[in-house]
Amino acid sequence: MSQADLQKGNGRMPRQIPYIIANEGCERFSFYGMRNILTPFLISTLLMFLPEADRAGEAKHVFHTFVIGVYFFPLLGGWLADRFFGKYNTVFWLSLVYVAGHACLAAFDDNLKGFYFGLFLIALGSGGIKPLVSSFVGDQFDQTNKHKAKLVYDAFYWIINFGSFFASLLMPLFLKNLGPSVAFGIPGILMFIATIVFWLGKRKYVHVPPAPANPHSFTRVARTALLASPSGQARPGLVVAVLGVLGALASLAMSLQWGFVIAACTALVLLLACGGIGTSMQLERARGNHPDEAVDGVRAVLRILIVFALVTPFWSLFDQKASTWIVQANAMIPTFSMFGKEFTLLPAQMQALNPLLVMLLIPFNNLVLYPTLRRIGIEPTALRRMTTGIAFSALSWIVIGTVQVAMDNGTPMSMAWQILPYALLTFGEVLVSATGLEFAYSQAPAPMKGVIMAFWSLAVTVGSLWVLIVNASVKNDAVVGHIASSGISVIAFQMYFFAAFAFLAAAVFGWYATRYRMVDNYRVEALPA
Repeated sequence: MSQADLQKGNGRMPRQIPYIIANEGCERFSFYGMRNILTPFLISTLLMFLPEADRAGEAKHVFHTFVIGVYFFPLLGGWLADRFFGKYNTVFWLSLVYVAGHACLAAFDDNLKGFYFGLFLIALGSGGIKPLVSSFVGDQFDQTNKHKAKLVYDAFYWIINFGSFFASLLMPLFLKNLGPSVAFGIPGILMFIATIVFWLGKRKYVHVPPAPANPHSFTRVARTALLASPSGQARPGLVVAVLGVLGALASLAMSLQWGFVIAACTALVLLLACGGIGTSMQLERARGNHPDEAVDGVRAVLRILIVFALVTPFWSLFDQKASTWIVQANAMIPTFSMFGKEFTLLPAQMQALNPLLVMLLIPFNNLVLYPTLRRIGIEPTALRRMTTGIAFSALSWIVIGTVQVAMDNGTPMSMAWQILPYALLTFGEVLVSATGLEFAYSQAPAPMKGVIMAFWSLAVTVGSLWVLIVNASVKNDAVVGHIASSGISVIAFQMYFFAAFAFLAAAVFGWYATRYRMVDNYRVEALPA
């Protein structure tokens, strides 16, 4: 490898990458294998004690509450790794918690409390390692081979979907033919294998040590900025932050009316939003008390969080393919013809389309679409790709809503009608999610990489929060009456609502992308393995 190639970032691929990729493939099979049968299992088995009309709604509530947990616990995992144990140790020990959660699902398939405890352990384990594995991949690269990172992140995302494809195709069959104990036990075995594979690569990894206590950390700089009181100047940023605290307390006080999950997540959103806005308003006051580099780093993180916030509507649409779209498929004709052959699928198996299309679209985009765009003078930057992806997700919900309207009007619809929405949503996913992993790592200041990746996962939590809020709203008689006056069903109205929500987010995201200044935060020098 020539010195010129090293200077350009075209160095060799790190030899330890296969261990992480193999670990991710097994782990994603375990996660999606469990997640993709969760809604049908809840409706058909665990929630049978509820009236039939209430089961689908309660199953969606449980599913999205679980998703909120999965994408909330990355905050804990990122903090533990960055401050105390390092990424490797945190991933390894939380993986064992993850395995224990799967064991609970298999053992307590007829026990509500035991099953929900298993979901909690999986949310803790899966969520805790989620930001760390992807940022651990980034740690294996430096300035000499950073251009290989995009290939690995694409491979990383490809293997995620390889595992997800087979899980989506096989697990519904195992649930139907072998029962829930076996169906939930198989993902646990795969997660155990994933943990062993990750452990086998221990001596080959680049281990970036946890950051020591930093007097110029993000929270300390933000605290200084908010509390600074120059002579004769007001503190409007502090006022905004205090309003956020009061709003969070008011939200928690509504727990009985809203439910604890909605109240707690809303409180967290208010704290982050108002605290971030307030810090931004007074950030320059931290200069002098903290180095310019630290203050500029906080500014960079706040700008990244705006990008993450604008992605949340995408996640509110994407994760409903495993809840709302399955509920719709339950009312569709399961047999359809394609390429001269007849197929019969279970509703949950339709989700296999998503990872299958991802595995096709990632190489198509890299080998055909992006080079073609560059030849005609359009550079597919990360933020342009993400803007387009959010818009395509909105378009998919226009189609799925139109299918629902036809069903509501008495037209029998085959599950094949979900293929186009899946294709549009998956194209959007590839542009948003795969790109977002790369974007989040490259833009994060060095001491904040684990936490900033956790904030990327937190965007998914907020996406499911929007779903819970909308689902709770349609239980209100006034809202239901307004929807009825529109002439369409509640579920179709929700579908069009989420489509409009995402279109609006895409417009605002595209505007903000023109103002965002990209940075390069890959390591400058290689660390010893």
